[in-house]
Amino acid sequence: MRAMKPIKLLLLTALAAVSFGVQAKYNGEDRGKPLMPAQSNAKWLAECGGCHMAFPPGLLPAASWKKIMTGLDKHFDTDASLPAQDVQDITDYLVKFQSNRWTAPTAPLRISESAWFKSKHGSGEINPAVWKRESVKSPANCMACHSAADKGDFNERNIKIPK
Repeated sequence: MRAMKPIKLLLLTALAAVSFGVQAKYNGEDRGKPLMPAQSNAKWLAECGGCHMAFPPGLLPAASWKKIMTGLDKHFDTDASLPAQDVQDITDYLVKFQSNRWTAPTAPLRISESAWFKSKHGSGEINPAVWKRESVKSPANCMACHSAADKGDFNERNIKIPK
């Protein structure tokens, strides 16, 4: 086997370090791709999307979705109870298309509690007053700044922070 040239070895080492650094930066919270599966679920879209954006399943691990779906009677200070079969169907969908690379031992109930979210939104890039604007209201209102969030698109090039 031919010896690897020093420049190739250096490039491979740098690439590995960057890859490891990105994974470590978010403490194992790596959503994977895609956030929004090609297959949809009508119950999930109607029930979850009836009150807020139906969050893409790939934003959280299965453990988070299970905790959320088993606590619908006190869903963020609201009773969002559903018939058992609907809960099962929606849970099955969310778990099937969960984040496929989340290795953190955490299972946050709020996407905004994740290390990834905090690093992207809480590192001084966004003025805390933005969350209080009537046009934004809270960190849970992804669509306020990410117009294609409901399609799983959170690309930084498409962000428009409203006034």
